[in-house]
Amino acid sequence: MAFEAYDRSLDLVRTLAPLARVLTSYDAELVEQLRAAASSITQNLAEGSERRGKDRKLRYRYALGSVAEVIGCLDLAVAWGYVEAAAVADALALAGRVRAMAYRLSS
Repeated sequence: MAFEAYDRSLDLVRTLAPLARVLTSYDAELVEQLRAAASSITQNLAEGSERRGKDRKLRYRYALGSVAEVIGCLDLAVAWGYVEAAAVADALALAGRVRAMAYRLSS
């Protein structure tokens, strides 16, 4: 059985990977935070899918928080001038989609 939110979270990681390689030369600490947050999304969605009750929703809320962190990292990369807004547009759009899914799952 497919789990759309999980699959899209992996797409997000794939979209972030080339950006992370570019950003590393500017701010390795920001990239580590970005990688950890993006990985956390996928990990919490996977774990939540196997949990029940309040614990399940808690994992989905963690994923939701991690999506917000990814978005924040991308916004910072643009604000610091490391990349142009167009370079992160696809990642932000996909993060928004994952955020919406995680929100619905956590409600």
